[in-house]
Amino acid sequence: MLYNTVQHRWTRIIMALVGSFIYSIGVSFFVTPAGLYTGGFLGVGQIIRTLLTENLGMSFGGIDIAGLIYFALNIPVYLLAFRSISSHFGLKSLLCTASTTVFLSVLVPPAEPILYDVLAATILGGIICGAGIGIMLYDGGSSGGTDILGVYLLKKLPGISVGKINMAFNISIYIVCLLLFNVQVAIYSIIYSVFCSLIVDRLHQQNIAVMAWVFTKRDDDAIRTYVTDTLQRSVTYWDGIGAYKGTDTKILCICLSKYEMEELRRVIYDLDPDAFLVVDEGVHIHGNYKTRL
Repeated sequence: MLYNTVQHRWTRIIMALVGSFIYSIGVSFFVTPAGLYTGGFLGVGQIIRTLLTENLGMSFGGIDIAGLIYFALNIPVYLLAFRSISSHFGLKSLLCTASTTVFLSVLVPPAEPILYDVLAATILGGIICGAGIGIMLYDGGSSGGTDILGVYLLKKLPGISVGKINMAFNISIYIVCLLLFNVQVAIYSIIYSVFCSLIVDRLHQQNIAVMAWVFTKRDDDAIRTYVTDTLQRSVTYWDGIGAYKGTDTKILCICLSKYEMEELRRVIYDLDPDAFLVVDEGVHIHGNYKTRL
């Protein structure tokens, strides 16, 4: 299980670096050569870079300073991460952002685009960048900027997702692109952002609520104890009868995140290999349900 894999400290660090590397590949090899803007804090850095290099004629020796600007803009949100989310999340986000800055500076965009079809480059860049951000979020960190703001608001407001926050922030970025550049740049940048946000929300499993139905013929005390004591989630349970054999069955209903579901699945089958498990994904939960990150 990926859940169990990322519990190892060094594996988590490697995954964070891999996520930032994948994101940087998407930006440097697909988004930037197509003349597009990623949105978020990096999008702001790209716009400032373009204005400095093309409008003011400044040169930075072949280094893409968008990454450095992006890192500087992230400093205030690190304080938010440390104070309002967790020090672990803040440190992991700092690692991800620092490594992303390095990768963006080292991975020089090719002189000739890998894909001359702008739409293909836009979609592929969005998928790759979304995968990189999603890995960083799954691993307990983020690429900084609006990702941190998204995680913060996710704790405060039900129904919010990191992808939605990114999209909302990016609207203003693309309005600026429309005013400064042209309609084509803005439209393709929006398409990139849509695909990136979709992939982020699919991979950010802590953001997805699920409802698990557990049917077991064994004593369910161990499962209930694990859910309430370890996962600190509530359980509704009752006795049922299996229609096929007429045997007594214990039924448990549990609401939790998809991330927590990975561990619960392992525990259930360790306790009862014959258990029957049904998982409803993406359910809408109202009431006393705590989002944990």
